[in-house]
Amino acid sequence: MRLAARTVVVAVSLAVLAVSAFAWVQVQYLDRSTASASVIQPSVPRAPTAEQNILLLGVDSRTDPQGNPLPADLLAALHAGGSDDGGDTADSITVVHIPAGGGRATAISIPRDSYVQLADGYGKHKVNSAYSRAVAFTTESLTEGSAGGSATSPFAPETSAAASPDDPAVRRAALEAGARTTIATVQALTGLPITHYASVNLAGFADVSQALGGVPVCLRAPVDDPYSGLRLPAGPQEVSGAEALAFVRQRHGLPGGDLDRITRQQTFLASATRELLSAGTLANPFTLDRLSAVLGRSVTLDADWNVLSFAGQLQGLSAGAVTFRTIPTGDTELATPSDGTAVEVDPVQVRQFVADAVAVDSGRPLPVPQPVGWSDAAREHAAVSGDDATESEAVPTTGAAPAPAPVTPPITAAAPGCIN
Repeated sequence: MRLAARTVVVAVSLAVLAVSAFAWVQVQYLDRSTASASVIQPSVPRAPTAEQNILLLGVDSRTDPQGNPLPADLLAALHAGGSDDGGDTADSITVVHIPAGGGRATAISIPRDSYVQLADGYGKHKVNSAYSRAVAFTTESLTEGSAGGSATSPFAPETSAAASPDDPAVRRAALEAGARTTIATVQALTGLPITHYASVNLAGFADVSQALGGVPVCLRAPVDDPYSGLRLPAGPQEVSGAEALAFVRQRHGLPGGDLDRITRQQTFLASATRELLSAGTLANPFTLDRLSAVLGRSVTLDADWNVLSFAGQLQGLSAGAVTFRTIPTGDTELATPSDGTAVEVDPVQVRQFVADAVAVDSGRPLPVPQPVGWSDAAREHAAVSGDDATESEAVPTTGAAPAPAPVTPPITAAAPGCIN
């Protein structure tokens, strides 16, 4: 039963974690085909109904979760270049918060070019490079150490011969290192402790969209993008396979560049959530067979995910109860010392935004901002000068007002809407 249960969670991860108790019963007969990785650091035991923060990565990887290269014909069909392209960067970074006991979920996107402090001593760089830098460092450590017969990493494959970077065991260890560094980086940026992890490789969006029979989207204007290979008319339509991957990858020709691409990704995931939970989708054994068949080459979950408890927590979560937001950003052409232009973010503002978004989407009232009191010197000056302004009307002399709650209309799974 546990193996079948994990299949549900994979589908849920790709559709941003929305499932029902009825669907849970319907899928218990399916075989598990999902890879797992030990990437969540041990912590104090958590109650099954405690809040969850799931990091969902879309990784520009040309290998499957077992470390084997994706077939050349598949990469060609996806307009993905060769097996050496991509660079193992995290092109899509989303944290999904589920309140304690279940309820409305909040999916928060982080622009891949956000300029932040990376974990594990990698310095300040674009957030998506946390994954690739850790992958590259670990690969080098494993392959150089094994050449002398003594590995420099506890994850090194047990072999006396020189290991190759293409060795699936080396590849898996490197990908796990990339996940750990990204998890630690996102935790520091958002203030949310990551409790679970799911990654989707390059083929994932194409695979799942096909298994669902297509994902509805709506465009305000026609698209003809030679870079991604996407050609679509304006208006409502469905995308599937290579077309779906191109839809979530396009950024050339979009007014907002990478920020508009995030909107594309959020819309796709919102629609996929609605499709997954629509009447009959998860009750259809043929659809579930297709999902199960493609997940093995696309998805990795953290090894410590207690799927049975998690599914119970999501019993009351409907398709419309997932809200998609994007962290606040500053200059989108920020000059950096070594990373070219990046997206400016303020970690303090990001953490406040995340806390407010979680509160708003969970239905909790935000604390009422309290005026910051005058200093003793200011109060004495007002008394001497006869100033009759009250403290609430005065400009505070110390402290700062809290950041405002999110006001940008978010995308929801109930109504994704039309986008650029």
